[in-house]
Amino acid sequence: MKNFRETIAYLTSLIVLVYLSLGIMAISFKIDESHLPDFLNIFDFDDPDTARTLLATLIAGMISLLVFSFSMVMTVLSQAGGNFSHKLVFGLITERRHQKVLGHYLGTILFILILLMVPVEGKTPDLWRSLAVYLGTGMVVNCLVLFVYFIHNVSQSIQINAITQGIHSSTQQAMQLLISVRNSSYERCFAFQQINQEKCYTVYSRQSGYIQSAQLEELAKLAEKAEAVIHLNFRFGDYTVSEFPLLKVETQKKPNEEWCEAALSRLEYVEGESIKGLYINGLTQLMEIAIKALSPGINDPGTARLCIHQITELLCQRLKIQPYNTLVDTQGFHRVTWPEEQFESLLYRVLSPILHYGKSDISVCLGLIKALKTISLFADVEQLKIIQLHAERIINALCEAATDSVDRQFISSRLGAGEHLLKLPERLPEKQK
Repeated sequence: MKNFRETIAYLTSLIVLVYLSLGIMAISFKIDESHLPDFLNIFDFDDPDTARTLLATLIAGMISLLVFSFSMVMTVLSQAGGNFSHKLVFGLITERRHQKVLGHYLGTILFILILLMVPVEGKTPDLWRSLAVYLGTGMVVNCLVLFVYFIHNVSQSIQINAITQGIHSSTQQAMQLLISVRNSSYERCFAFQQINQEKCYTVYSRQSGYIQSAQLEELAKLAEKAEAVIHLNFRFGDYTVSEFPLLKVETQKKPNEEWCEAALSRLEYVEGESIKGLYINGLTQLMEIAIKALSPGINDPGTARLCIHQITELLCQRLKIQPYNTLVDTQGFHRVTWPEEQFESLLYRVLSPILHYGKSDISVCLGLIKALKTISLFADVEQLKIIQLHAERIINALCEAATDSVDRQFISSRLGAGEHLLKLPERLPEKQK
């Protein structure tokens, strides 16, 4: 049921059900005209053919509007996927506001279709049925308004500023989960993971897919019940295959099959890389948009720099957080441990691809240097050493890219500028032969 709520069909189906209910009410209920206000008599049809012709025209127009809207949208999103990242296409079309528009479109078509399928009793439609026809006309007018709203939102949503800001906001929300602690009897902490291999049993996966998250408290209860420690043998967001050694269970007695099934059922699989609840995927998507913008076919370093700015802020926020990797019970025993992405690894996987594809572009390299300067202000001593190494790599790339004296002078004037804790040369070193 949870997976169905996240599909494009969930909200659309709810709206269609409302229209279906209205259609059934329109053909099923018989309201005497004497119970309706007299001023509504002007809406009564004198000829049944007039009502049917109007409904037939409306449904033909609605079908054309539906086909036109979504064929155009898919064309635009396809182009956006080619320019930025194909991972964004499905996320844009499944937004709640787009599902609402689709639901109103389909619901209006269904309502009119119900009126056409059920013939009018008598020579002319009664006032109740005539009002239903006018209601269908109002629904079509509403869809025309939604059409303008839909086109406006789609055109806005594929702009790079909106895309990166959306990913940035989703990543921030996912990052907040690292510091939010639910009411639980288990304490979250950061501890060194040490496994006693002599008392360790392996639980193998039964399916393949991306493991987005796990019900850690439930796993801790299972571990406490079995007097065991569960070590997750993967990082959240990893793709695992069937029969992969997923869990390492440190216990005196080998867990039975029922216990293993219960533990595996606490893992949550998703299709594809989702940002929801996993901030690393958000940073990865920003990196992928940046390197796509640096490809020869697109050649848009401005978009790459925009992504670097978003990545900079997110990495600074990440430095303020110490992620948990252990659940401890009330007696102080470790119950569940899992590997967390270290800052060193995160910095490499996010910035190194951008440097690889943009090392010949001076503006991109200077953008990366500026990003590292900002990040250095939030780093501790050990993290600062890693940032310094990345800065030296970028300076080497600048030495290779800057062959003109004007370029070298421009770069040198910006190397040490701004607030930072890095050790940068006052001038760009000469190119090594």
